[in-house]
Amino acid sequence: MTPYSLAFYTDVVATGTVLGIRPTDSPDRVTEVLGPDFGENVFGDRSMCRDYGLTEFFWDRPSADHPWSGHHLTLQVHRLARRDRTLVEETLRARYGRFAPRLRFEKLRRLLERRGVPLVEIPDPANAPYYRRFWQPDSGVSVSVIAGYGEYSTPDNLKVGDVNSIQASVGIG
Repeated sequence: MTPYSLAFYTDVVATGTVLGIRPTDSPDRVTEVLGPDFGENVFGDRSMCRDYGLTEFFWDRPSADHPWSGHHLTLQVHRLARRDRTLVEETLRARYGRFAPRLRFEKLRRLLERRGVPLVEIPDPANAPYYRRFWQPDSGVSVSVIAGYGEYSTPDNLKVGDVNSIQASVGIG
């Protein structure tokens, strides 16, 4: 049996969505599903991020006269190592239960392979040698994994082989 939080991660990597929310969905749609408890950062009138704790959604637009267009979503998995249970959105906890403070990449990869969802390693020269990046071609999701410790480069409370973040993007592939 797969622990619930692992089911969450495999669902996100396999589908590129969080509880059915796509990176292209509007801010209103995200709030409808995840609720109103978020931090919002607006950069001018052209970029916005909503931070729900574990999950962040990003939008941009050409000008204030245009609607927001979804850009990507990121699961900030490394934040769980702080062991602050309130970091996981209430909606996710209600559906998936408790989340472990660390996510081991090999365990995630094994579970995905059982579902027929392969991950392919892709070059990530901007973050080497401290991180490795894996890509799921069908869902357009990438997984960032700690490859080596680097002072000021990697979180102190993660180990080599831990997932740092998971990102679903629009138009990458």
